[in-house]
Amino acid sequence: MFNDRDFAEKRFDKPGTARAAVTYTAVVVAVAGLAFAFYAFGARDSVYAASLVPLFLFLGGVGAFVRTYREWKAERGWAAWQGAGWFLMLVMLFTLAVPGSAIMTGAVE
Repeated sequence: MFNDRDFAEKRFDKPGTARAAVTYTAVVVAVAGLAFAFYAFGARDSVYAASLVPLFLFLGGVGAFVRTYREWKAERGWAAWQGAGWFLMLVMLFTLAVPGSAIMTGAVE
């Protein structure tokens, strides 16, 4: 039988879990940064290019949550992956201003 502590246990004693989650997050942020550089230095009036920034972050966050579920089902360290997913979703919310600025740039001209 399970006790209440089993459901809330989030120990970080699983080797390599945090490093893998941080590496994944850094790669997703770097890809989104490249998409932002493409938008900022190239197609400043393209809403599609601007939408790639939050899209990559959203897909990365969903990927981290899928990995969280898989790690949880395998009874391995999952808390770092959940943190990576929430971080990527939070950054995605902030970068929704990028396509918004592209829309406003096109509306002014």
